[in-house]
Amino acid sequence: MFKRCKRGWLITAILIGGFLSGIIFTSHLELAPASFAQDKTKISSTNFNAAQGRVILQQFSAAFEEAAARVNASVVPIFSEQVVEERGPFAMPNNQFRDFLGDDFFRRFFGNPRSGGGEERQRVRGLGSGVIVSKDGYILTNNHVVREADKVTVMLGENKKYAAKVIGTDPQTDLAVIKINANNLPAATLGNSDEVRIGQWVIAVGNPFELLHTVTAGIISAKGRSSVGLDLAYQDFIQTDASINPGNSGGALADLEGNVIGINTAISSPSGGNVGIGFAIPINMARQVMEELVSKGKVTRGYLALVPQDIDENMAKAWKLKSAAGALVGDVTANGPADKAGIKRGDIIISFNGKKIENSAQLRQVVAQAEPSSTARIVLLRDGREMPVSMVLGERPRDFSGRNDQPEDAPEEKTGEKLGLTIQTLTPDIAQQLGYRNEHGVLINSVTSGSPADEAGLRRGDLIKEVNRAEVRTALEFKRLASRAQSGDSIVLLVNRRGQNTFFAAVQIP
Repeated sequence: MFKRCKRGWLITAILIGGFLSGIIFTSHLELAPASFAQDKTKISSTNFNAAQGRVILQQFSAAFEEAAARVNASVVPIFSEQVVEERGPFAMPNNQFRDFLGDDFFRRFFGNPRSGGGEERQRVRGLGSGVIVSKDGYILTNNHVVREADKVTVMLGENKKYAAKVIGTDPQTDLAVIKINANNLPAATLGNSDEVRIGQWVIAVGNPFELLHTVTAGIISAKGRSSVGLDLAYQDFIQTDASINPGNSGGALADLEGNVIGINTAISSPSGGNVGIGFAIPINMARQVMEELVSKGKVTRGYLALVPQDIDENMAKAWKLKSAAGALVGDVTANGPADKAGIKRGDIIISFNGKKIENSAQLRQVVAQAEPSSTARIVLLRDGREMPVSMVLGERPRDFSGRNDQPEDAPEEKTGEKLGLTIQTLTPDIAQQLGYRNEHGVLINSVTSGSPADEAGLRRGDLIKEVNRAEVRTALEFKRLASRAQSGDSIVLLVNRRGQNTFFAAVQIP
């Protein structure tokens, strides 16, 4: 009985084990097809994404293609010719953009230096770009492309050449308008540079190194660049990493809709080739200048008759300002619009016609855009308090000139060594020589490279008139006032440069 029961239990156990094994085996059989199906889904999904990616890239490429097609025909090569006199063995045309373009570029277009020391006349040729802005032949370009040219030629298509007439130039923004006698031209669509965004894709179109109608792509790297090493009164550049090279000057910077948002002007480069730092004049500024050049042949701008400057960290600290925002008034022209309105040296302009002013470059821009004889509303800080001022703007003179004289060697009193400068009391003879007529103060005879005075921008020949708002007439007074400052403090100097302009400079005591 026991044996029988044991055999029955064994049979039962075997049957139950087989049943369970079957379930497990079946479940594994079911899992394998499910896993395989999932993998197939993944593979299918991967293929779908790759295809979708190709479509996106094709659309992205098409955007550039369409933008280039819209802009390319509107950008033309401009050839300029000029007869120059060479003096000496290495004479080459002077140009403020040489630092950006390099000597290799000038040798390429202006020829190799001639041997010998006498004067020789040579015809030099340059190549730039321009943007057609009207169907009847008006073309916008850079002033330095056509400046002092005896002959300007524009080429349309592959070989059609037209003589161009210079309608007007504006050296203060480096813009010019020329015109050719032609009709039904492919005029560019001008966009709105105020709406461009950092990181936005753009294309640059021009004629670099005689490679006509070249298109490059990049992004907008920055906006509002003003201190880029160019001697221009008005700078508000768009910076881009789109490849810009010699010959691109005057060409178009355009968005992916094909709208021109800037006029390519300069590059920052140690070699003359592209290193990813290019600058374009915003089209809104260029449009305003262009319209005035076409209608009047010149550009008129609002004028405050004062010298604005930025506020650095040392000034803000010395004057206990909340921030360094605003434009500091370094000097005021006697009987000018600002003087008549009661604006004084040392005031800080923080608002112009309702627009907040962050720095001196911005103040120059907004004032220049205002109409002469119009009434301007200004808010300024004086002794830490806000003060509204209403004034009638003048018209800015077209050209300003400055003296380049340097003081001759003269006996000096060696005070100010701690600041890195040597000084002397201004004498009537030296004042007459350097253009400091009817002035008094302390003359800087030397500035040590890398010193606090050097870092503050002081130069040999500058005249110090005040120390921390206190007037100085002698080197001894300067020493006494400067010695009151403690190590780490900053002193603010009022400086006159060669009798032409006055500004504040903050020097930190080491």
